Amino acid sequence: MRMHFIEADLDLHNSPAEMQKFIEAELQRWGEPLRWAVTDVDVDRQTVHIEAIVTQGEVLAQG
Repeated sequence: MRMHFIEADLDLHNSPAEMQKFIEAELQRWGEPLRWAVTDVDVDRQTVHIEAIVTQGEVLAQG
């Protein structure tokens, strides 16, 4: 499994529920979101800055 740090500027949505679904769908393009946070909101540009950790690949069992 690999982990990647992702930063992205995404369009702002009207409701928190819409925003969460949009962010998670966008992060799926890079892998499985492990955690993410909105770190900045630009009201003038109507965007949010996201920082996320995503995983790619499978966890191999050790044994």
